[in-house]
Amino acid sequence: MVPCAQQLQLPTAPLHALRRQAGKGVTPLPRPRRRLRRGIATAAAAAMASGSGSPNSVVLGCGGISVDYLATVASFPNPDDKIRSLTLKVQGGGNTGNALTAAARLGLRPRIISKVANDAQGRNILSELQADGIDTSYILVAEDGNSPFTYIIVDEQTKTRTCIHTPGTPPLVPEELTKANLASALDGADIVYFDVRLHDTALVVAEEASQRKIPILIDAERKREGLDELLNFASYVVCSAKFPQAWTGASSIPVALVSMLSRLPNIKFVIVTLGEKGCLMLERSMADASETGEIDAELLFESLEKKIDRSSTMPKCIASQSNLRISADGVGSISGRLLLGTAEVIPPGELIDTTGAGDAFIGAVLYGLCTGMPPERMLPFAAQVAGCGCRGLGARSSLPHRTDPRLAGY
Repeated sequence: MVPCAQQLQLPTAPLHALRRQAGKGVTPLPRPRRRLRRGIATAAAAAMASGSGSPNSVVLGCGGISVDYLATVASFPNPDDKIRSLTLKVQGGGNTGNALTAAARLGLRPRIISKVANDAQGRNILSELQADGIDTSYILVAEDGNSPFTYIIVDEQTKTRTCIHTPGTPPLVPEELTKANLASALDGADIVYFDVRLHDTALVVAEEASQRKIPILIDAERKREGLDELLNFASYVVCSAKFPQAWTGASSIPVALVSMLSRLPNIKFVIVTLGEKGCLMLERSMADASETGEIDAELLFESLEKKIDRSSTMPKCIASQSNLRISADGVGSISGRLLLGTAEVIPPGELIDTTGAGDAFIGAVLYGLCTGMPPERMLPFAAQVAGCGCRGLGARSSLPHRTDPRLAGY
């Protein structure tokens, strides 16, 4: 049986030099000295587009961090069953925490805006992030309440996981993020990432980032409160397999992607992750394509599927011709190209847990954007990083560093 979060004694790390912030019961870690802005957003975006970006780029994330209690079982229990766990692991989690841990190990310099309580779980969350070199100065620490935590049941038979999440209390509210802290957090940032948690605060951050012309990536895992407002600020979107059709009501994923780019004119690309089937990306062209070369999105997708080398176990990318006029019945058309990425074929004996695979993928996409990787290289790279993460229990155990030999080809 997975122990209760409040009863399990986690390793603790002291929180040094805590100082009181305006607002009852909230204590932030010390703020770093303000960094000089590096020509900021316009230059950063140009560097990413030209391939001259730096692996030391700063990524600011705003969203969920937590503790994960991972229990591996032989098979998922039936109602009223009593079963034993095969293994138990306690580890940091949360979409933002996981994605930025992946980004940090690849060489980026992440910062996080979020909130925990001053409890054992909160101290453990902070110490793990700090150990990976993540700037936790903008994480508020409440003296009361509880830090977020999640029970995760990993089914060894089906290689699936079931998550039961308990949100942190009290939640982060925009008033707790001072203008000075917000300015400092965004100072020098090359890209901002949101997982659509803490949506009221996220909107404040997104508005300021947009005014500074800093690119924004949204993780659209599923429809959440505040998502539609955040999408209006997005430069890039990475979403789960179910999201595009759920959000657009389209008949298929290719049609849904055309619909998303039509409805959100500021988005440069949208990627939908498809698990073991890889991913699909629709990238907008800078120039309008001629309508005489119009092609149906579903037919284009089918043509790319036929080019997949089924004998290859390593991630690949198949791209359509550039600057096509891609159409969808009842939706309209956009100028762009479609790219199909395959996933790594992981031997059954090496596949341990898919928890956090999507977060690992996003962390790698953030790295790819900051270092100017073309999509043809970025998609296989992100799939490889996600595949590495699936070889250990939990979202972070097997996340690779940039020096990992498995990433040498990228």
